[in-house]
Amino acid sequence: MTSPTPPRAEKRTVTSERHGVQLVDDYAWLRADNWQEVIREPGKLAADIRAHLDAENIWCDAFMKETEALQETLLKEMRGRIKEDDSSVPSPDGPYAYASRYLEGAQHPRVVRTLRDGGPEQVLLDADALARGKAYFHLGGAQHSPDHKLMAWSFDDNGSEYHTIKVRDLGTGDDIGDEIASTAGGVAWAADGKSFLYTWLNDNHRAEKVFLHVIGTPTTDDVLIYQESDPGFFTGVGKTQSGRFLVIDSHDHETSEVRLIPASDPGAAPILVAARDPKVEYSVDDDGDGVLYILTNADDAEDFKIMSAPIATPGREHWRDVVAHRQGRLILSMTILKGRMIRLEREGGLPRIVVRELKSGEEHAIDFAEEAYSLGLSGGYEFDTSVIRFSYSSLTTPSQVYDYDINTRDRLLRKTQEVPSGHEPSDYVTRRVMAPAADGETVPVSLLYRKDTPLDGSAPLLLYGYGAYGITIPASFSTTVLSLVDRGFVYAIAHIRGGKDKGYYWYKDGKREKKTNTFTDFVAAGDYLAAEGFTGRGKIVAMGGSAGGMLMGAVANMAPDLFGGVVAIVPFVDVLNTMLDDTLPLTPPEWPEWGNPIESEEEFRRILSYSPYENVEAKAYPPILAIAGLTDPRVTYWEPAKWVARLRELKTDDNPLLLQINMDAGHGGASGRFDALKEYALRYAFALKVMGKA
Repeated sequence: MTSPTPPRAEKRTVTSERHGVQLVDDYAWLRADNWQEVIREPGKLAADIRAHLDAENIWCDAFMKETEALQETLLKEMRGRIKEDDSSVPSPDGPYAYASRYLEGAQHPRVVRTLRDGGPEQVLLDADALARGKAYFHLGGAQHSPDHKLMAWSFDDNGSEYHTIKVRDLGTGDDIGDEIASTAGGVAWAADGKSFLYTWLNDNHRAEKVFLHVIGTPTTDDVLIYQESDPGFFTGVGKTQSGRFLVIDSHDHETSEVRLIPASDPGAAPILVAARDPKVEYSVDDDGDGVLYILTNADDAEDFKIMSAPIATPGREHWRDVVAHRQGRLILSMTILKGRMIRLEREGGLPRIVVRELKSGEEHAIDFAEEAYSLGLSGGYEFDTSVIRFSYSSLTTPSQVYDYDINTRDRLLRKTQEVPSGHEPSDYVTRRVMAPAADGETVPVSLLYRKDTPLDGSAPLLLYGYGAYGITIPASFSTTVLSLVDRGFVYAIAHIRGGKDKGYYWYKDGKREKKTNTFTDFVAAGDYLAAEGFTGRGKIVAMGGSAGGMLMGAVANMAPDLFGGVVAIVPFVDVLNTMLDDTLPLTPPEWPEWGNPIESEEEFRRILSYSPYENVEAKAYPPILAIAGLTDPRVTYWEPAKWVARLRELKTDDNPLLLQINMDAGHGGASGRFDALKEYALRYAFALKVMGKA
């Protein structure tokens, strides 16, 4: 037998013309014409495409074979930091408290409940048992009815994110026959627990219709409640915290529209809150007593404000300020409890929780001390309560879950993340530094390293970035990254433009016509970290996934000599061709983020200027590991496959170029918690190998 060699994809040239520009694509054939079928039934992938993907996997396995022992060691380390028989803090709801629990050795959780004040535990759903015998299984959701008699739960068993909803009788533990395919996975229960709303996905994987299902009736009798006519809008269902209203939310990345239905009358015509207005976002909650609260960027409130309106007349003309806009204070979310408003906001790069009394307007904040940390509000089931729950962690501090009593202002620690193999926070240093960008901005960078790591330029560094959709990457505790840090790596998160780390303007400064700021910020962060001795040029391993994978492709083109390796996870690297294909699931909804190259020549040329696939050149590139999933509906498998094929054709170096495609999974990779750790072990083994640490 001969050793595997890097596969060379056949060139089958396809040419097209857009806006007077001729596009040549030698690897377009890797896109399956029947992709809608493939993401539902992977066995329908064309034989020639499957053969090429299999060859890429064989080459990746062969190259990484000498790291198999290292991968096993990394896997054992990471698994040793997980408390296998773990459970969430029970969340009270009426007579019960609900939680999720893992058994030792289980890949998937159980959904359980006890009586509110304790007692024997009832297993409502065992996802590990449901996953048995399946290459992939993801529990999409499990929502109990208001009367606690039923549970609507959903699953995806191939990674396509088409979820099937089932309904379980919590008295008998049996599913009762209701089964709804091709859904988004979530439901919103009516008040009487006899019906629910759900969102149906069409063949292009778009959330197009909202139906009402009545328990015990055929799905063919389900009533269409709402249909979204704009293919660029996502649609979802939910419920206000009071439970009084079901919510239908339609939105793209910069415009919102909300409809309400009384939970007591789920078949009623939806009530429009405010018609969609381009670039105006809003979300709502109600006080249970006739007042609607609206979190919005209306009236040029760039960092958002909170307004109110009577539910009887919810239109925009009736909105009145409650929490005024303040530049630099970004309001991230809002929840209304009885008599109170809880909001999560960020100012100066750090989050905080603020409690407001609705009658008096009196406010107080919950404060935290560390230099860089992550904070999250945990949504509870109850409305009439004085207790809220939040989670806190930092790069050195394992996650802690607190219950906070609004009346006494006392914090009760309910859970601290256990690290069974041991973790001593004082052995590590966490810092936040500011890297100067070329245009005078400064890029926040969160750092984690061991106290004994030399900061003389000799340490390898893993630089993580995302930079899209306004998503902020938190400086939170990670049990996986410690395996690199304990081997001498510095771990860094570059909080680049495209996220909201420094406010909403930070997001706007990294999208559409300003997208390249995202890439130059990441390069600036790497340059700064090398100049300051945290690492050296060529000692940085860049890592990012999805839109962060686009970042990986872009910076590999822009500054290949800065990086000693690149790990691109489900990378969105064929940006131009995807944005030109309006049949793909996310293309119309993505135009507000990247631009519409079909309609606009300016936006076409801008995307063409940075799209990683089109900008691969005949030059040296750092070692690259690309990772994809065959059934991924978000970043289709052919994007990284085409990118790697073109890199292999043009690059002038002998550095390793690997593509691993999970043939049994989609965007999120392997579904089991331990199988997911195997993927981390591969990524980290690659980083250690290219840095000479394997």
